[in-house]
Amino acid sequence: MKIEELRETLTGLIAPVVKAVGVELDDIEVAKMKGKILLRVYIDREGGVTIDDCEAASREIEAVLDVEDPIPYSYVLEVSSPGLDRPLKKPKDFKRFSGKKVRLVTREPVEKQNFFVGEIELATDDNVVLLLPKDRKITIQYDNISRARLEVEV
Repeated sequence: MKIEELRETLTGLIAPVVKAVGVELDDIEVAKMKGKILLRVYIDREGGVTIDDCEAASREIEAVLDVEDPIPYSYVLEVSSPGLDRPLKKPKDFKRFSGKKVRLVTREPVEKQNFFVGEIELATDDNVVLLLPKDRKITIQYDNISRARLEVEV
């Protein structure tokens, strides 16, 4: 089974399990590591997650993986939150963090630039509007975003 197929299978198994614990599946990373599979599961919810949430989700995920046995190798399971500087991947992420500062890299230049740091002013289903320094605004299509992360403000 290819890694991407395994990731899709795991997403289907894990999403309802973590939902039952009261959190949302944010992302899954699957990687090969020294003859084992490293399975990183990122969970989240409004207001953030606690260590207890991660422990509860981990127990439930292990239980379903033991029964379903979708991973043909031994594996290491890590469950955590996406972190303060979490990646923004979906329109709902940008909408959720409207008003927050973001660091964003585009695939193709927008106004002769590929790197932006600004506040999310508006997020639609198709694009995000960033408020940049000097009250400049820029609209970026999601399919042109290579990477985006929340900017940790200290």
